[in-house]
Amino acid sequence: MADYYPYSIATRRGDLTLIWRPGEDDAPDELAVDELGRLLAFHDLRTLQEYCDRNGLELTWEGEGTLDLGVVRRWVEHPDLGSVPAGLLLDAWNFFEDLSHSLKAGPPLPSQGSIHDSAYEKIFGGEALEPTAGEGAWTAEETAAVREFLRAGLDLWEHGVHESRHRLIDSRSQE
Repeated sequence: MADYYPYSIATRRGDLTLIWRPGEDDAPDELAVDELGRLLAFHDLRTLQEYCDRNGLELTWEGEGTLDLGVVRRWVEHPDLGSVPAGLLLDAWNFFEDLSHSLKAGPPLPSQGSIHDSAYEKIFGGEALEPTAGEGAWTAEETAAVREFLRAGLDLWEHGVHESRHRLIDSRSQE
């Protein structure tokens, strides 16, 4: 049986919780979608649990955090306004890749090449944004590639949420 995990996203309109599952074998990680390919998004944990119970999905609750896409958006649009934790950008990068595997429509993520690979390795190491990182710091080209990738991911997220707006599940829609 597949493992399913709650995945919380902080949005401008309030937190949403999605259902994430790791890919099996060589399959990519994905977020749960409905029969029309729309994201399943929940406004409260009780309704999420009720949905999972009705559909035979067993959630694994371990170390849930919340991905704050507002902070990511601020860094993408205004990187000079302040620093952002490298781990947050890494989490967003991974989330957007999972999202792109889950949604069948929407704006694509940019093709990734050696610049993205190098930037990912540096951010995974945790020093990409540190001015004292020397060789471990992003180059201007890597920074631009990451910002472009994250901007495209944010656009994909907005598309996914927009398409799912009538599918957002909360306790009111269950009554």
